[in-house]
Amino acid sequence: MKKVLSFSFLLIVGLLLSQLLPDVMGDGYTAVSKVVYILLGTCLAFIMINVGREFELDKSNVGVYVKDYCVAMLAAAAPWLLIAAYYIFFLLPSDMWGSGEAWKETLLLSRFAAPTSAGILFSMLAALGLQQSWIYRKIQVLAIFDDLDTILLMIPLQIVMIGLHWQMGVILFVVIGLLWFGWSKMSHYKLRQDWWAILFYAVIVFGITHVIYVVTKHYFGADDALHVEVLLPAFVLGMVTKREHKESKSDEGITTAISLLFMLLVGMSMPQISASAHVTDGSIMSAQPMPSWGVIALHVLAVSLLSNVGKLVPMLFYRKHSVRERLALSIGMFTRGEVGAGVIFIALGYSIGGAALLISVLTLVFNLILTGGFVLIVKRLVAKDSVK
Repeated sequence: MKKVLSFSFLLIVGLLLSQLLPDVMGDGYTAVSKVVYILLGTCLAFIMINVGREFELDKSNVGVYVKDYCVAMLAAAAPWLLIAAYYIFFLLPSDMWGSGEAWKETLLLSRFAAPTSAGILFSMLAALGLQQSWIYRKIQVLAIFDDLDTILLMIPLQIVMIGLHWQMGVILFVVIGLLWFGWSKMSHYKLRQDWWAILFYAVIVFGITHVIYVVTKHYFGADDALHVEVLLPAFVLGMVTKREHKESKSDEGITTAISLLFMLLVGMSMPQISASAHVTDGSIMSAQPMPSWGVIALHVLAVSLLSNVGKLVPMLFYRKHSVRERLALSIGMFTRGEVGAGVIFIALGYSIGGAALLISVLTLVFNLILTGGFVLIVKRLVAKDSVK
């Protein structure tokens, strides 16, 4: 629980710093923002490599996982689409409800609610002694699958943001190549997996993607530069690594510290709220007037409710198990964390800001704070079902 609260606290601290530092530092903040961007991309790559390392499948029995992947995909899609529609119909004037540009922006940003935080969830369920339960085994598969689904769907969403340019063909080629490589070489390479080694891989992955952007920006301009985000390359690198299940306490501690730093940096990457309320040459969402804090709080509650209602999809499946078990499985999927924050980071790269961005960040904070309660509910449901 301390880890979850630390995530929330640092995200809020980062958010406050993003509002204060630009005014305090003036022109000097430009250098700080560049450092934050580099550290943020590196931390995200580190996190996604570890998510990929968790991805282990029995390739000789793939059919068993088809249903689980479909359930995870639906559990990721439901909150995503509900929140996208909410942002359109409650944050935009009615004359913009049919705007294709507005839908593109909201579909990208609202994807933050899709993935379950696998790392946070697994550690908390294990701490409560649920490793041997059906809930724990099933939620491991679903959480990893909805993380994977989020990563894969971010690719076409980014292509939609770029438009029908030559970059789309290049990105599709890269994506298909990475997926083929990841599947054919899953858990194949024996690589060092100490925290410093994974951090080194993360630096390389982020460095390559950033160099691609800088070079193509130099030759083709900012609008036509290639955006190859670190999500999929880092995930695939973790996926092809042969997992070592023994980790030292120092490895676990550094991994947690990097995740905490990532949450701080996500908050620091937020644009200033006062400025984003009056943008006229950026995204559609950024150009909308900023509501009062009371209205924002109501939006956060509504978006939190929708994001978690959408995660109740597993209730409709696995009918061999009791309603309590299926409810426990669904509530376990409520936990959000680093991958969702990574989506918000990517949305920032497309200048999507305004009230929708602030609501997304605060919703993530709110769900992090509630995570301990969600896991305790899961434990209580499992305990009552086992008594029966």
